[in-house]
Amino acid sequence: MDNRFQQFVKQRTVSLRTRKRNGTWVATPVNIAVDNDHAYFRTYGGSGKSKRLRNFAEIEIAPSTVQGRATGSYVSAFARLLTGDESRHAATLLSRKYPFLHGVLVPLFHRMRGQTTEHYRVTTHRES
Repeated sequence: MDNRFQQFVKQRTVSLRTRKRNGTWVATPVNIAVDNDHAYFRTYGGSGKSKRLRNFAEIEIAPSTVQGRATGSYVSAFARLLTGDESRHAATLLSRKYPFLHGVLVPLFHRMRGQTTEHYRVTTHRES
């Protein structure tokens, strides 16, 4: 397991920083699940972070409070949108770590609002 993600194995929330087109960073709190040398998070298709990730795969993550205030150093990483079996695997890992939140509430909320759920894999290197 990559030592940079080791600190996030038991972390409930991380501060995820994504870049805007003008180069400034925007931090938002997300839940994360770590699996071997990468991690996963989810969002909905129309979110600001989803739009920013379409333009820039580079991200930074740090341990944080539920409100998103970073409590540790940021780690540089890359996020890649998942589809198919990879997306289902990410959903399974998130729902195992957060049974009520990601097993019930988030999927229900996304369905009720007619939003598409997007899963991302976080790695320390750019994936194609």
